[in-house]
Amino acid sequence: MSLPTHIPVLLNEATEGLQPRAGGCFVDCTVGLGGHAAAILEKLSPSGKLLGIDADLEALEIAEMKLGDYHEAVTLVNDNFANLEAICTEYHFHPVDGIIFDLGVSSLQLDTARRGFSFQHDATLDMRFAPRQELTASDIVNAFPEEKLAHILREYGEERQSQRLARLIVQSRPISTTTQLARLVEQVLGSKHFRIHPATRTFMALRIAVNNELQNLAASLEQTIGLLHPGGRLVVISYHSLEDRIVKRFMYREAASCLCPPGALICRCGHIPTLKLISRKVIRPTSLEIKSNPRSRSAKLRIAERL
Repeated sequence: MSLPTHIPVLLNEATEGLQPRAGGCFVDCTVGLGGHAAAILEKLSPSGKLLGIDADLEALEIAEMKLGDYHEAVTLVNDNFANLEAICTEYHFHPVDGIIFDLGVSSLQLDTARRGFSFQHDATLDMRFAPRQELTASDIVNAFPEEKLAHILREYGEERQSQRLARLIVQSRPISTTTQLARLVEQVLGSKHFRIHPATRTFMALRIAVNNELQNLAASLEQTIGLLHPGGRLVVISYHSLEDRIVKRFMYREAASCLCPPGALICRCGHIPTLKLISRKVIRPTSLEIKSNPRSRSAKLRIAERL
């Protein structure tokens, strides 16, 4: 069987930031096709172990084949990282030496037409990470009220023309395919003067809403504090401003010695910092990496250490 080609983003930077070592215990919350996991497992030999989590069963099955040489050291779980603490408890990964997230949609999802993630393929609007999820992109596009649809496009896609676009979508129902939706976006936004395809923000917004991505991310980050050993590392790669904002706010809040409002004369919050920022400046891919892997161009890496 020919396995899909996968180029992990910021591989060296993320691996170095995580600091995997022989005998360590680590969690990959978005194992995907196993790119980062393989690099981590290589450094864990001979006695380390890795817990790999992914909501996408198809990706997990491919990761299992790719990580076959490490089958004794890796445990793969088909679940959402929103359940991180429960998963780690069930599989006895607690506490751990490092946790990594590589957020966003994978190459497998984008390149598999039937998954309905991309306007590059004519397919049914789906966008679910896990088929067992009930809500699909088609449900949102064809059933949500205009105001709720506009809110999704505005809040998750940062689409300035969200109201006009939502109105046209409602007027054009039923909308059955990715290309049909992409053409409607082009009618509203035009197709010129865009660095990226005009439908990119709309498709991102729908994907985020279908998979509850931002809420799940916020919930899982909160759970990392109780799972990490002192000195353990938290590594997060994000791909758009909404994700990065959640990660940045979480890390900066947990690294702060006081959370009282600015100007407070006496600290009353009682907050005790739990993280140390390893790099206050976000880490981005080099121009060489972007050239070899264009999908890495928007990636941002942040690293923190458990106190």
